[in-house]
Amino acid sequence: MTTEQVGVFDGASMREGMCRTEADGLGATWRLLRDHAIAILVVEKLSDASPVVCFTSGSYPDLARARELHPELAGLWDAIRHEFWKRLMSPLSASPGAHAWA
Repeated sequence: MTTEQVGVFDGASMREGMCRTEADGLGATWRLLRDHAIAILVVEKLSDASPVVCFTSGSYPDLARARELHPELAGLWDAIRHEFWKRLMSPLSASPGAHAWA
């Protein structure tokens, strides 16, 4: 499992809170929201970057809903959950400009 915080170019600015987690040959791009929720954006195969699951803007599911919709991706959802709690319980994130959770 690997996880990294990524910046996604959106017009003239970078969107904060974007993360990428990899597990079981898949990579998920997800966003950590201000209210400590997760929005799943896309899941891709690591081998060729082909999409496995794409969600439409404005209807990105949280982790629980993504798990319900695609239970076959349990290993990836578990990796995201682990990273989410690691970030949430950390007093300071390792990334520049991060906010303290505590």
